[in-house]
Amino acid sequence: MSNDASLTEVPAHLRTAVDAAKQKVATLHAELPRWELVVWTAGNVSERVRDPEAGPDGEGDLLVIKPSGVSYDDITPEAMVVCDLAGNLVEGDRAPSSDTAAHAYVYAHMPEVGGVVHTHSTYATAWAARGEEIPCVLTMMADEFGGPIPVGPFAIIGDDSIGRGIVETLRGSRSKAVLMKNHGPFTIGGDAKAAVKAAVLCEEVARAVHVSRQIGEPLPIEQQYVDSLYDRYQNVYGQR
Repeated sequence: MSNDASLTEVPAHLRTAVDAAKQKVATLHAELPRWELVVWTAGNVSERVRDPEAGPDGEGDLLVIKPSGVSYDDITPEAMVVCDLAGNLVEGDRAPSSDTAAHAYVYAHMPEVGGVVHTHSTYATAWAARGEEIPCVLTMMADEFGGPIPVGPFAIIGDDSIGRGIVETLRGSRSKAVLMKNHGPFTIGGDAKAAVKAAVLCEEVARAVHVSRQIGEPLPIEQQYVDSLYDRYQNVYGQR
């Protein structure tokens, strides 16, 4: 991943969209500490900026993400960095998040994804430390994730290994969350806000199912009801 901003620049026809994404991503980062999903400078939110002139493979799309090691109190739209889907820095005077390669890989290989979030929220990370999926025993899980929250493979930060694990685990899955083994949760969504919502709900169900297991074995929901709940929540629930 290059940090040489002179290699390229934001195309003029994406300027407005990139600036809007910077504002949105900066604002959404505040949601992570508010919901107690991160500590210190850990965690990140990104959003894809789609290039309307790009081909179907998304070549030309960009992503906006926070810089590496920056305090949440210091996150502003101006502090955000812009990268291409190879993880190369396009705009910004700071090094991108250390998870940028993972985010970029997801966008490059899952064109439907418009937002990615990574946290180290306590309960979801505890499940990841055990390498155990969260079973679908709550209607909230059926609604949002369409089944259990799966576990992804162990991978080291530094290249696209984490991104490959996310894609391999979530491609073809209804889940918007994956627990990367010994690491923590990553969530995806149609945009960054949807991915943040998934991160909040992932931690909530991780906590609830953990508490349930202290009392006894939680009861699974039959697949037919999981399917019905998921369909209703995704296609009927809320304002249309």
